[in-house]
Amino acid sequence: MKLLIEKELNSSDRILKPDFTSKSGRELLVFYLQSKFKQILAFDKHCKSPLFTSVNPNFITRFSKRLINNPNKRLLIGITGESASGKSTICKEIKKNIENFNLPVSVLSTDNYFNDISKEIKEYGGFDNLRDAGYDLDSPANFQLDILKNDLIKLSEGIDIKAPMYLPNGTGISLPEAQDVYSNKIIVVEGIATMYETVQDVFDIKIYVETENDIRRERFISRACNERNQDEENAIKHWNYLIDAGEKYVKPFRDKADLILNGNANLEYFADILEYFHTVTNNFEQTPACS
Repeated sequence: MKLLIEKELNSSDRILKPDFTSKSGRELLVFYLQSKFKQILAFDKHCKSPLFTSVNPNFITRFSKRLINNPNKRLLIGITGESASGKSTICKEIKKNIENFNLPVSVLSTDNYFNDISKEIKEYGGFDNLRDAGYDLDSPANFQLDILKNDLIKLSEGIDIKAPMYLPNGTGISLPEAQDVYSNKIIVVEGIATMYETVQDVFDIKIYVETENDIRRERFISRACNERNQDEENAIKHWNYLIDAGEKYVKPFRDKADLILNGNANLEYFADILEYFHTVTNNFEQTPACS
């Protein structure tokens, strides 16, 4: 991938920078980006550990129309996947690299849109007891999806929001309008609720991160025990719940994703792909000044 980036930077065969304010200029840019994306996919297929597991055949056409017809809309990227699939890691990698390109980016976790269940937790004497009693924590009904959708629409239109904040301390408390989220040019949203049916169509790019169950299980148990101070027995109980919840609520939306990414792919390689896309969208022959 580094060789492709160098080749692009050193190429003497560049297109003139299109006039992005005109529809014809945007159409030229989109045609150019389509060819580069296909080049990336061809390269990726021959990698030892490919990043792209699958690409929706309708994605390129749909996204191209969006870039041409609605260029001023904020770019919303939704990232979902089962627990410990690597979606948060990929989200952080996207944010880090976009910031390295000096582009404004905002990140929002849909976990903050969980309902307040502090009353239920008190009633059952703890979060784990509530789960063991059969409370379906990851059900769409346990999210503030109407608020999430309205917030995403506002962000896409350039309006800053105050998002709720769900406290990850086992209390089940959700604080309304507790954190500022700015409507930057690029907005990355991650969490299992990004592809729930009532909100999935808001996103310009829908990404599903997929990783083998044995890798996910190892990640989850390690994180629960080492970072969240849970005992292994309880961590395994919660893992078993998440396996069932993933089958019911997350996997059904896999086929609706635009891109299915390998959650175990090399992050350095992933960063190189992001750098390549940044390079090809900023490496034009400048229009000569009129004399």
